[in-house]
Amino acid sequence: MTILPPSSIGILGGGQLGRMTALAARQMGYGVQVLDPLADCAARPVVDRVVAARFDDPDGAAELARECAVVTLEIEQIAPAALEAVLAHALLRPGAEALRIIRDRQLQKEWLAAQGFPIGRYAVVSSVDDLAAAQRDLGPLLFVKACEGGYDGRSQVRLGAAESAADAFALLGNRRSVAEQGLDLALELSVLVARRPSGDTRTYPAAFNQHERQILAWSVLPAELPPNVAAHAERMAEEIARAVRLEGILAVEMFVLRSGELLVNELAPRPHNSYHASELACPTSQFEQLVRAVCDLPLGDVTPARPSAIVNLFGDLWLEGRTPAFARALEVEGTRLFLYGKHTPREGRKMGHLAAIGDTAQQALERVQRAAARL
Repeated sequence: MTILPPSSIGILGGGQLGRMTALAARQMGYGVQVLDPLADCAARPVVDRVVAARFDDPDGAAELARECAVVTLEIEQIAPAALEAVLAHALLRPGAEALRIIRDRQLQKEWLAAQGFPIGRYAVVSSVDDLAAAQRDLGPLLFVKACEGGYDGRSQVRLGAAESAADAFALLGNRRSVAEQGLDLALELSVLVARRPSGDTRTYPAAFNQHERQILAWSVLPAELPPNVAAHAERMAEEIARAVRLEGILAVEMFVLRSGELLVNELAPRPHNSYHASELACPTSQFEQLVRAVCDLPLGDVTPARPSAIVNLFGDLWLEGRTPAFARALEVEGTRLFLYGKHTPREGRKMGHLAAIGDTAQQALERVQRAAARL
C-alpha cells in the first residue's frame, strides 16, 4: 500500500537519525511524529509531536502509532512489546521479525551463519568463565559486545591477551555477549540497501570507513575499491536484504581482510552514519530513500554525482566551554556543516558532522579533514 503526503510517519527514536529523516519527510510533505525518552530530543524542533516514552513502553508506542500511517525507526533497540503495540495500529517497516533478528547480536550472527553469509569467528559468553575460554580459544585479541543494547562503541570492550576477562565482563554489566575474534583487517566498508515492500531494490555504492575508539571517525562515498570487491560487497548486501525480507533500508557493515576475504560484521536496519555523505554525493539521500521505501514509493537514484566524505564531530570539541570555529571550517571550499541540536556535549558523543565534495574521493576526504582541523 502506497502512503502519500500529507500522511504522518512515526519514527521510533528522536536522535540525529530521526531528526534528519524527519527533515527529508517534511520536505516531501509528510507529517512526522517521534517517540523518544527525551521530550526535548534532537528531532523535537522539526517534528509535529514527540511522544516522551521509553523504548520498552508499549503504551507510548501505541500512542505514537495511532496517529501514523506507518512507523519506522532510527534505533533497533526497541522492545518487542513496543513493536507489537505499533503493529496493532499502523504498518511497521522494517517488520518485527527482521528487528527481532537484528537487535540481538547472538541471533544476528546465528542467522547470518545459517543463511550462508561469511562472518568472523566468535563465541557467545554468559559468564566470566565463558569469556576466559573464548580468550584462550579465539585470542590474542577479542572485541566483546553485549548482545542487546550498545551504540557508537558503548557496551563494547576491547580485550587483549594480557587483560582480565573478569574486568571486561564487569564493564559489560555481566551481560550475555558475543566475543569476536580480532581480525587482520585491510579495511572496513559498508553497503546500504533500500527495498520496498514490493521487492524493488536500490543499492548504494560501498562506503569506506575509518573507526577510532570503536566509533566511526570518517567515511568516504563511494569507496575506491577494486571493482570485483565492490561488486561482491554490494551483491552480498542485496542478498541479505532479500533474505531478511527488508522493508526500508539496511546498512551492512563488512570487513575486508588482508587475505582478500570479505566478511559481514553487523547489520543496521536504519539510516547509518557512514551514509551521511549521501546527502551531498547522491541524488537521493539515505533519509529520503527511507521515506520512499517505507511509504512504498518508487526508489530514488543512488548513483553518486560527485564523491563526498564526512568527519564526525564529537562532544570533545565543546568541552571546557569551548565553541568550535565553525566559520573557519566553512572557509574550505565544498564543505557543509550539519549539527544535530543536542544540548549537552560529552566526550565521544556525536554532536554533528562536516561533509565535503570533491572531484575524487581523496580530494573530498582531504577537504573535510582540513575543515575539521580548523575547528
